Order: sequence, then structure tokens, then C-alpha cells
Amino acid sequence: MYDLVVVGAGPYGLSIAAHAAAAGITLRTFGRPMASWRDHMPEGMFLKSEPWSSNLSDPSGEHTLAAYCTSRGLRAEHGSPLPIGVFTEYGLWFGRQAVPRVEEETVVAVRPRLEGFLVETEGGETVMTRTVALAVGMMPFVHRPEALRALPRELATHSSHHRDLSRFRGKDVTVIGAGQAALETAALLAECGAHPRVVARADRVNWNTPPQPLERPLLRSLRDPHCGLGTGWPSWVWSEVPWAVRRLPGSLRTRIAATALGPAGAWWLRERVESKIPVLLGHRLRAAVPLGGGVRLSLQTATGSATTLDTDHVVAATGFVPDVGRLDLLDLSLRNCLRLAGTSRAPEVDGRFESSVSGLFFAGLLTAPSFGPSMRFVYGSGFTAERLVRGVRRRLAAQRSTPVPRTRRSPRSRVTASLG
Repeated sequence: MYDLVVVGAGPYGLSIAAHAAAAGITLRTFGRPMASWRDHMPEGMFLKSEPWSSNLSDPSGEHTLAAYCTSRGLRAEHGSPLPIGVFTEYGLWFGRQAVPRVEEETVVAVRPRLEGFLVETEGGETVMTRTVALAVGMMPFVHRPEALRALPRELATHSSHHRDLSRFRGKDVTVIGAGQAALETAALLAECGAHPRVVARADRVNWNTPPQPLERPLLRSLRDPHCGLGTGWPSWVWSEVPWAVRRLPGSLRTRIAATALGPAGAWWLRERVESKIPVLLGHRLRAAVPLGGGVRLSLQTATGSATTLDTDHVVAATGFVPDVGRLDLLDLSLRNCLRLAGTSRAPEVDGRFESSVSGLFFAGLLTAPSFGPSMRFVYGSGFTAERLVRGVRRRLAAQRSTPVPRTRRSPRSRVTASLG
């Protein structure tokens, strides 16, 4: 019987495992290290966040991105975008340095048992554990517009489905969305010889401004403070005091998680897009049907008029939506008794990331409706790991002899499973 099983080996899972190991908790960590970064981001992408706000978390604070880059003779400087590949290698290095062992096994089931939970892997192993931390990343929650869902992957994909965009060389590709993923995907497509366009329902493309210097006069710093998610007081609140966000009413938290820090392109990307890639703004996707080896898109403009667009392939850069009903590995009985956060389909978690099922903890995107938008970014992993491990220790002390995972039900306690 283990004290903790961590499911997932991205920035959140690795950070949780590092803190748990340092606390003397007996644990197993399952997952492909940095899988989303290694397998689901096109080559040539850059890290949007600043290097100093992109650290994974260990209790000593020694295994930072800057420490990794220094040891490799690389530059990790404020205001200088870092290749995704460097960050990915940093995450793998962090796992080797700060986590006793990461087992590259896929967890296929987490089931309740009298003593805690039974965790089953794809390889057939079963592990008994008192607590579980689900840090499953973004991929279970890929969002594609309804109009594209019936199309085969040969015609329509999500931006996270591509590691190599060279397959689209010479093709007409339509990218749906107006955020960083859409704009950078379009730029990379153009640079590998494709003919992309961007279609967005927004009426304008928002571009982040170049970062302010770290050292500034006091008055300027007070007016526009630096924080892990950029500059400005709203961003400071989201990134530096997520515990305060959690104290807000559930419906307000849900709205903040869904709308704060909305779609925008990085400042360094702008010159690669403007005047080089067609951008159709104010166009809403209504339907998509196969046509002659490609796709015909039916669009509606801001004025209500209809238009059509023929393209070889559609890439939906439409983000991720947390929905615990899509977490197939979690036993249906557990999904059905989770209390939900606000008006979302994400689990409500307490101040230490424990759900309404005792001993079941969540991390990352699924906790954004509880703690705010910082949980969508690497920066939130430090706050999460430290607090979650404290919660695990508290649960282990209080419930080692608990006969069954207890649930705290509410009028919104049932989740209808929407698998797939």
C-alpha cells in the first residue's frame, strides 16, 4: 500500500512528486514525462511565458529553468523567447534530478476501494494507494467546435495533434481561433510552405506588448507590477494569490477561469503574422462538410451574412475545456459523486486541492474553476505542489484507517459522464 500515486508527469505531476518525495511520502509516479510538450506541440514553437516564471517546483528551489540553462551554456533571459524544445528538455532534467522515479506507464483506471484507491496501468499492474493526485494535463480536454466533430482527422484536427507541420506543405490550411496557438500554428505553417489563413469570431487580434524591464522605478512598478502571468494588477491577482480567487463565489470563479487572460498573441510573433497571413475576423463557423478531398466551411459574418470557404484542411486552435466527465480513467462511481466548481464541469477542490472524494486530489487545468487562470499555466505548479502535498499529508494522518472514500454531496454532486 502506497501513500500516494501521482497520475501524470508534466510540470504539475513532476512538481507534486518532487514535493511528496521530499516529504517522505511513499509514492509512485506514472506517465510519459513532459508528454504534451514532447508529442503535441509543433517543432519551432517558443515558450510564451518568461523563463523566470516557467520553473517547475521542488522544495529546495534548486532545479530551476535558469539552473538548467546555465549548466548547458544556454540563455534564459527576460524578454528573450525560449524554444519549446529547451523547456521540454528542462522538464525531463527536472524529473531525473528531483523525482525518485517516473514510470512511463499509462494509467487506465482509478477505482475506489475500502482502504483508498486501486490504480490500474495499461501494462496490467494494479497498485493500492491511500491517496491519488490526478495531474493529467490538457489533452483529455481538447475542444473542437461542434461543426468539426464529425469530420475525419484527415480533414480536421486540433492544434495539439501536430508535432510536425511539414505534411501540409503546399496545402491550403484554415486555422480556427485568435489566440497564441492559432497565430503561431499559422506562422509555422506558412514558414514550412503551406498556405494558411486564420478565421476568428473575434473582431480583432490582441497582441501582448513587449515585457517591461524587471528593474523599473518604484512608481511604475506599483502601477503595473510584474507577476508570473505578465504585468498588471489583474494578472498579479490571478498568479500570485490564487487562494484569494478560491474564496470568491463559484459562478464568479467559473467566469474568471473562462475569460481572464483571454486569447492573445505574443509580442514576438506579430511580425510573422501581420501582412503575411490572411486573417478573417468576425467570422463564426457554422458548418463544415467534406468536399472533393477537402472541406467546405460555412461561415457567418458579424453582420449576419453567410459565406463559404473551401480549404484542404482545418486546424482548430480552440483550446481546452475542463470536464471531469471526459476523464475516462476515473471510475464512473467517483465521477458521479464529485461536487463541481461553480457552473463548470470541473471538480470543486478545497484549499489543498482535495476533491469532495476524500483522498482524491486534482491539479492543473481541472482546478482553474477553483483557483483561477494560473492553473492553466506552468507558473501555477509551484503553488499547487506545495499545497497539495500538505493536503496529502493531512489526509494520511486523518484517514489511514478510513474504510471508504467519503463524499460530501451537494445539489450539483452528480456528473453525467460524457466520454470520448
